[in-house]
Amino acid sequence: MLERFLFSLVIFLLCGYLLVQAQTPSSAIDHYEHGAKRFQKGDLDGAIEEFTKAISISSHLDSTQLTRSNVLSGANAFAVSAGEAREITVIDPFTANAYTSRGLARYRKGDVDGAIADYEIAIQINPGLAAAYLNRGCTRYAKGDRDGALADWNRALRIDPRLYEAYNNRGLLRANLAYNDRGLLRANLLDIDGALADFNQAITLNPRSAEAYSNRGWVRRDKGDFDGAILDFNRALKLNPEMAWAYHGRGTAWMSKVDFKRAIADFNRALELDPNVANAYMNRGLVLLLQGNEKEAEKDFERFRALAPDLKDELDRSIKLARELRAEKH
Repeated sequence: MLERFLFSLVIFLLCGYLLVQAQTPSSAIDHYEHGAKRFQKGDLDGAIEEFTKAISISSHLDSTQLTRSNVLSGANAFAVSAGEAREITVIDPFTANAYTSRGLARYRKGDVDGAIADYEIAIQINPGLAAAYLNRGCTRYAKGDRDGALADWNRALRIDPRLYEAYNNRGLLRANLAYNDRGLLRANLLDIDGALADFNQAITLNPRSAEAYSNRGWVRRDKGDFDGAILDFNRALKLNPEMAWAYHGRGTAWMSKVDFKRAIADFNRALELDPNVANAYMNRGLVLLLQGNEKEAEKDFERFRALAPDLKDELDRSIKLARELRAEKH
């Protein structure tokens, strides 16, 4: 299930990375900074409001400050007179960054179509903006457009080969293609290796990416490298102790190594951090079942069924296998 993996997106902060032209109004920059702060605090509506103000202000030149030279040096130098300046929709590449950040806020709110619309405007303004392709790839994937997502992440990497987030996301896509079902697993072994290579590169570029370590841990676990997986989950949790899916992943690795005590401890912690990690209920229930604790196991299975009713058949198969394994030991 792809939900165990973690996509990477980008929001610009005014720390030298955000492109600000000489003509960018200071009020636009102020609204942008307020939007970024609100985004980081989880106030998505407030962030969208501030980014929208930054877009509106930076999209129009103040005709009193207009000169022929600063128009011609703009990213989209359409006008050469004060009269034309009033009709300019976009002239400042700062606006592309503001659209990209507003798109991310919309994506986080679940407005996928609105996010894509913002990313596409950003790309029209600045076709070399790698972050816009990176983020649009995530929204395309959310809409089921895998080919479009892959194309966007590849494009982002051609623009900026050091964009570790794009390697992380491309690795996720490759891993999902491989683990979607047993048939795809057999057909896409090279994609699994490609996913591992992308996660390796993401970690090389940013050794402090907890997401990349966690994602590589899942791939290593699924390849049977349980010790390597545990090391990666440990690294992820050292960087981000609140990452529920890393605890869950490490728990599954301990489970595969038949270290049930550590497995249950990790599943417990994962569920403390995020009670909606459905698979943690299933896996904890399976461990309890293997230990002969049918009553407590069934409580976890019921929670899993409530959270993931579409996976009832998968649960039933896992329960059957666990009971067979327990019977073999007695």
